[in-house]
Amino acid sequence: MKIGISSFVWVSPYTADHIDILYKAKDYGYDVMEIAVEDVASIDVKQLKKVAQRIGLDLSVSGAFGTQRDISSEHSAYRKIGLSYIKDCIQIANELESPIFGGPLYAAVGKTRLVSKEQKELERNFCLENLLEATQYAKEQGIVLALEPLNRFETDMINTVEQALELINQIDDPHLKILLDTFHANIEEKSILKSIHLLGDKLAHVQGNENDRGTPGTGQVDWSGIRDALNEIGYQGSVILETFGSPSKELARAASIWRPLAESSDILARDGANFYTEIFKNNPLQL
Repeated sequence: MKIGISSFVWVSPYTADHIDILYKAKDYGYDVMEIAVEDVASIDVKQLKKVAQRIGLDLSVSGAFGTQRDISSEHSAYRKIGLSYIKDCIQIANELESPIFGGPLYAAVGKTRLVSKEQKELERNFCLENLLEATQYAKEQGIVLALEPLNRFETDMINTVEQALELINQIDDPHLKILLDTFHANIEEKSILKSIHLLGDKLAHVQGNENDRGTPGTGQVDWSGIRDALNEIGYQGSVILETFGSPSKELARAASIWRPLAESSDILARDGANFYTEIFKNNPLQL
């Protein structure tokens, strides 16, 4: 199993000026660097690919979904922007040889309301219509979309693995699967381990985060149980540390980051790599 780290740990948004974090990720022992694409225009694909290949670091791609990138929005202009953004990120993933593009594809982060059944159905239909087109495009590009459930404080649409499965099963395409983030799952799932088994081969990607988004291994998450459950379902992907060392104002508001999560981003990254190496590489479950 490969271990990785998100660009969010160091910077927001990621730009070509931050290429140094790839070297840091490699030095700390990560196999994968996950690039969070907040601004498509700021991503220098050629630079990223050249450096990653030279130092032997795999790449993956995740997204950031604000109000104007909401494929379930009542505003047709926002749905159009959201679909275009997803397609742009799929193309970036293809060029960077990332197997997945992941995130809360279905709606804007922070859209939390109590709405009528009719309104929910309307938004779900908008989502499915655009998600179907995005999945078809992902198939053409050889990319798997990884749809991420978020906790109830960040979305009112998809909070649990069961809800996510219900949504993707309506499209029923192997290029649309699930991203499990242990931070969100720790809030919403009765059992993260049972959720992993429920997902089975529909689990495309894991963002492994501590219950407080701090350094892995310092909180309440059952890491050895998660490792064993992932091995038991034959998971072959990565476990990515995704937390926020220097969030932008927009990201801080969306993720409710109001205090430092570690002494520094570098220390969090280093300690996270050491812990992940011990859990996922040095002590794998023997099946």
